[in-house]
Amino acid sequence: MASGSARASAAQLLQQLFAGRSLSTLLDAGSGAASHADAALIQELCFGVARWWPQLDALSGLLLQRPLKSRDGDIRALIALGLYQLEHTRVAPHAALAETVEAARVLGKPWARGLVNALLRRYQRERATLLQRVDAEPTAKYCLPAWLLERLQHAWPSDWESIVVALRERPPMTLRVNRLRLGRDAYRERLGEALAEPVGAAESALVLKQPVAVSALPGFAQGEVSVQDAGAQLAAALLQPQAGERILDACAAPGGKSCHLLELAPQARLTAIDIDPQRLRRVRENLARLGLQAEVCQGDAAAPGGDWAARSYQRILLDVPCSATGVIRRHPDIKLLRKAQDIQRLIETQQRILHAIWPLLAPGGLLLYATCSLLPEENQLQVSRFLEQQSEARERVIQADWGRACAVGRQTLPGEDMMDGFYYASLEKRCP
Repeated sequence: MASGSARASAAQLLQQLFAGRSLSTLLDAGSGAASHADAALIQELCFGVARWWPQLDALSGLLLQRPLKSRDGDIRALIALGLYQLEHTRVAPHAALAETVEAARVLGKPWARGLVNALLRRYQRERATLLQRVDAEPTAKYCLPAWLLERLQHAWPSDWESIVVALRERPPMTLRVNRLRLGRDAYRERLGEALAEPVGAAESALVLKQPVAVSALPGFAQGEVSVQDAGAQLAAALLQPQAGERILDACAAPGGKSCHLLELAPQARLTAIDIDPQRLRRVRENLARLGLQAEVCQGDAAAPGGDWAARSYQRILLDVPCSATGVIRRHPDIKLLRKAQDIQRLIETQQRILHAIWPLLAPGGLLLYATCSLLPEENQLQVSRFLEQQSEARERVIQADWGRACAVGRQTLPGEDMMDGFYYASLEKRCP
């Protein structure tokens, strides 16, 4: 696949993103025929455009004399691709121009070659002025939709600027060393100590100085290491799994936290459920690679039913569906996909799940409520409301030197200690 064709493929995937499909789904389905190099380029272009979309879209609006027709979403994406390469990559400007213009022909729209060429060349000439005009608009300057920027400013008045800067950065590649097989220091030595840095808050976490393909990681296929953000790795340690305990991971896919729980307590009896049968395949694949055993079954945490729901559990991990605002740097398409009206629906879903799963926790047991959200409505306000409604529930205060203490629970912020944004609250069930 020539570079122009790779850019055309990226533009087509972005057009589908504009229509509401997630990048991870699109890339899994759309880059299979591409070479390794072209697949990497397509992913880089798609993620980069999503990361900087509010800025790129504002620039396009200034450059275009009139809006493109709705059927030309691929050309809209192509213009953004060109601007992204010129402003945010090391691609030589002449190559970015030539290949992006060529992509218009590959897309079957030769009329657009002149338009794309003229807009990108104008951007090169007027870059400073255009960027100054765009930066006057907070949405474009901070690269977040207005509704989310407003919520973050309200929720984190002293931290919102550092948060929004972190959310547009490239995320680090973080590993979770399987300490059933070897220690973190031993694996770091295997990698080469200069190539990875330990994370103090997460005992199994190593951050790579430069991302690599998982196939290049020593022992990956043998289950010695997995890829998981350090903030996500906090969950298993907070739940404190013990051998012989019955544990429920109630929203388990893709299975990283389930596997980590079993790495800490391989003799635990873990049940992993998820409502999506397709995503459960990832759970099974991860368990198999790591050589771990768990019961995996389809189930709806909001409406428990079947054998798994007839048991009581000493530990429950409740990683509920959420806005994912804390992991935008890892999933930048959230900027386009998540809408303000989604938040109330998610809050209601979280409430249903929390109340539905709570009866499955044994007296004296521990439930860990978790999100990858930065919004208090999904986090401490949600848990505070639950504690007011459930007299048998009480908070077990998380004593830690990572993150920020909230009214209830604890929050990590994106970029701090090399972690994404996660919220955790530990809830105990009182014994009768």
